[in-house]
Amino acid sequence: MDGSLTVFIISTLIKIAVVVGVLLGIVAYTVLAERKICAAIQDRVGPNRVGLPFLKGRFWGLGQPIADAFKLMLKEQFVPGVVKRFYYTLAPFFVIVPPLLIIGLIPFASVDPVTISSLKIVVPQPGVIINAGAGVLWAFAISSLSVYGIVLAGWASNSKYAFLGGIRSTAQMISYEVALGFSVIPVFLLTGSLNFSDIVKFQIEHGWLMIPFFAQHLDWKLFAMWPFLFISFLIFLVALFAETNRAPFDLPESEQELVAGYNTEYGGMKFGMFFLGEYAAMVAASALIITLFFGGWSLPFGLLTKGMSIGALLIQALVFLLKILVFLFLFIWIRWTLPRFRYDQLMNLGWKIFLPLSMVNIGSVAMLLALFKTL
Repeated sequence: MDGSLTVFIISTLIKIAVVVGVLLGIVAYTVLAERKICAAIQDRVGPNRVGLPFLKGRFWGLGQPIADAFKLMLKEQFVPGVVKRFYYTLAPFFVIVPPLLIIGLIPFASVDPVTISSLKIVVPQPGVIINAGAGVLWAFAISSLSVYGIVLAGWASNSKYAFLGGIRSTAQMISYEVALGFSVIPVFLLTGSLNFSDIVKFQIEHGWLMIPFFAQHLDWKLFAMWPFLFISFLIFLVALFAETNRAPFDLPESEQELVAGYNTEYGGMKFGMFFLGEYAAMVAASALIITLFFGGWSLPFGLLTKGMSIGALLIQALVFLLKILVFLFLFIWIRWTLPRFRYDQLMNLGWKIFLPLSMVNIGSVAMLLALFKTL
């Protein structure tokens, strides 16, 4: 086997292991963070009893995610006798796998080759698992698959509550998927690429799309287009709340009406996979927002983008992780602040406001770019 191919395969396997490990760790402790934040908002204490064995004292309940994982794995895997067993078992995988695949497409650090001088090895594309040329299209295509898990769960459970939750999720996905796709077209028109790494490089040179003065060289055209880009960001953000079924768009679960919606008949680790899938989708959504609108892994003013080294890559990955944590906090904060929409409000927002607004926004950005070319 060729040496460069061997390095590529080994480095890819290492990146997959690290990214999946970090992602699952983030997901587990995001659950704890949500419980602590909602407790603070509601003037409660939250989990504070389960500590870690290597830390003295309870230490803010940091062992709670580990205890929850063991609880779910050791619970009896009860399956109702009336379910369609094959699809019932398959559904949780459709929910948890798409977010993991999306994360593999998003660069968490620079993709420029890095040389490890001590080993005389050149690592190609160190900051991404799959550097797809049309990565954004792949990500959107994969993200739309997660709804199949919810629909399968609702249908295969053979329960009216679960079935209604699955139907609601289908209608919600159709309503917001169109606006979600339209909202990022201005980003593609401006950057001229569907590749995540190219979009990040554009923002390093011209400025983050939402913070245009974080640039190596200020671009007055980006400042002129900022109001339209902000509209794109706002639609994209709200549509992602709907796509991930997070409050105030959690109609498919809606415990006051549907018990627990599509996952009513699930327990044990199967329920745990739905739970993990929701939080993994939040991480993937945060990564998409950061990459498309907030410079991805880059630091302000193009810092640490030249003379790449392993240390610089680690700092870039840490910056990317910190940005993700900020948006995870936003997801949690919104959930425990806003009440759930009525179903007619959900549909009206998607079809009567976001869809026409995103189409007008595309036309405005296209006309501005055409005007700039004539100047």
